[in-house]
Amino acid sequence: MINIVLHQPEIPFNTGAIGRTCVATGSALHLIYPLGFILNDRYVRRAGMDYWDRLDLTEYNDYDDFCEKNEGLTYNGEDSPDKPGSKLWFATTKARQCYSDVHFGPDDYIMFGKESAGIPEEILVEHPGACIRIPMLGDTRSLNLSNSVAIVLYEALRQNGFPGLNEMGNLHRLSWS
Repeated sequence: MINIVLHQPEIPFNTGAIGRTCVATGSALHLIYPLGFILNDRYVRRAGMDYWDRLDLTEYNDYDDFCEKNEGLTYNGEDSPDKPGSKLWFATTKARQCYSDVHFGPDDYIMFGKESAGIPEEILVEHPGACIRIPMLGDTRSLNLSNSVAIVLYEALRQNGFPGLNEMGNLHRLSWS
């Protein structure tokens, strides 16, 4: 299961929409506090629709708490036969490599930062090989957080064969011939 990590998200609608995307893809959502809202905010619930109660959600007091509770994670460039397992990726506009140029494992974690500032540079500088970006024109600051999560998450799922998501859709009133 792919894991989406939000480091101190600020906008309730984005977190709600990301939660809904996680439910729809069988992904887990990890929230690192402090948040810019309370989780029972009506905007979180509205964006998450009636899926929020099906969300695989884990909350952390801060980044250190996240690291402590996920100590087995490795970082791109630090992989070796002695360190198999899930990787932690950092999605940032500051990265040198594109998200589509890396290989996501089926249980990897992908972290996204808060809307106003991204992931703190103190974290990024420690793991340059694990930093990935979505290509954009040079004068664009960033994409919407929920859009960024969807782009990178679906690439990770595609690389892993869309596990559990290959069921063909059905029409509501008619049927496919």
